[in-house]
Amino acid sequence: MSDHYYTNNPHAESKPRRWDFPLRGMTFTFETDAGVFSKSEVDFGSRVLIDLFEMPDVAGDILDVGCGYGPIGLSIAKSYPTREVHMMDVNDRALGLAKKNATLNGVQNVQIYESDALSIVNTKNVAAVLTNPPIRAGKQTIFKFYDRAFELLVEQGELWIVIQKKQGAPSTIDHLAEKFSSVNIVDKVRGYWIIKAVK
Repeated sequence: MSDHYYTNNPHAESKPRRWDFPLRGMTFTFETDAGVFSKSEVDFGSRVLIDLFEMPDVAGDILDVGCGYGPIGLSIAKSYPTREVHMMDVNDRALGLAKKNATLNGVQNVQIYESDALSIVNTKNVAAVLTNPPIRAGKQTIFKFYDRAFELLVEQGELWIVIQKKQGAPSTIDHLAEKFSSVNIVDKVRGYWIIKAVK
C-alpha cells in the first residue's frame, strides 16, 4: 500500500529537489522530496490561500496546520515578521524540509513541530489558523480540527481554509456556521473556495 503524504514516516525513496517559486511578491527557494504533498510546485489551492490571506486585527500567533514543506507558513511569516508562526504536520519528512526551507529563506519567526492536526499547539494566543486540509483523512476528522481551531482562537480570531467545492466546501461552511460568529467565502477560483470564519 502506498503512503499518503500525511503518513508519519513516508517510505517513499528520498529524491530531494530544489526550486524557486514566487509568493506574495517574494521569491522563495524550496527543497522538497518524495512522500510530501505537491513536491514539484506550490499547489494551486495553497497559492490562492496565500495570496488572499489578510492578517486579522487582533494580537496573537498564526498557525499553519498541515504545513508540509512550508509554503504557507513561511510566506506568511516573511510577510508579517512581527508575528510568530507555528507550523505543524504529522509527516516527519515534511517537517524536516520545512525547517530547512525556513533556513534557506531566512525566516526566523517560526516554530516548526510535529502535531496531528491541532493535538499539540505550543501557544495559547492564536489570532489566525490557516489550512489546506487533508481531505482524504475524512470529513469527521476535518470537522474535529475545525472545532479545535475554534477553541484555540482568541475572540475575533480567524480560521482560513482552502477547499474545493467538490471536496466538501458547502458542508464545511454549514459546519463552521454552527460555532463561528461569521463565515464568508472570500473568493472562488477554479473550483477552490477560500473560506474565512471569524470567532
